[in-house]
Amino acid sequence: MAATNQTSFNNPKFTVSVNDAEQQTSLELEAVKEFDYSKRSQWLRAAVLGANDGLMSTASLMMGVGAIKQDIKAMILTGFAGLVAGACSMAIGEFVSVYSQLDIELAQMKREKERGPDHEDQNKEDEKKEDLPNPLQAAAASALAFSLGAMVPLLAASFIRDYKVRVGVVVGAVTLALIVFGWLGAVLGKAPLVRSSVRVLIGGWIAMAITFGLTKLIGSSGL
Repeated sequence: MAATNQTSFNNPKFTVSVNDAEQQTSLELEAVKEFDYSKRSQWLRAAVLGANDGLMSTASLMMGVGAIKQDIKAMILTGFAGLVAGACSMAIGEFVSVYSQLDIELAQMKREKERGPDHEDQNKEDEKKEDLPNPLQAAAASALAFSLGAMVPLLAASFIRDYKVRVGVVVGAVTLALIVFGWLGAVLGKAPLVRSSVRVLIGGWIAMAITFGLTKLIGSSGL
């Protein structure tokens, strides 16, 4: 009797239920991993874009000033001013944007909580609070990414006195950084590597050429 009443591990129903539970657990773990990777990739892609903005805006400013002033001090001061102004602008813009998103999500959580305790349990509410965006963190990350990109042309031009060599080194360093940033953005965005890198590179060259040409034109006209 004891043998008949005892649950057998070879019971087909028991085996199916265990397999279903294991399958459900594995699916949940895969979903969590995919969610974490998605969040990390979004942060990394935003950082790459911020660094690319810092690289292009600072390099274009330095090339524009270099078109009319060959003094190294003028180029470095212009690049540094662009770094500070751009980092502050990026940080403030990101802070305002993320804070607006935070207000919207907090308001949504408040509305859901007012509907009653049966609508959402405490665990889900705690998970949502943990996933809320941090405006200060986003602002700091944006400013840091912009500053890192802006440091490339600044460091490239800092120790070269000769004007033509300095401009060539800046263009070369920016070209290499554009290829790297374009490749990273393509990897994180799952886009074609070569096409994305070439697109970023050509866009950077065009931005520097337009800034250099227009500044040279205005400076030579005596305005």
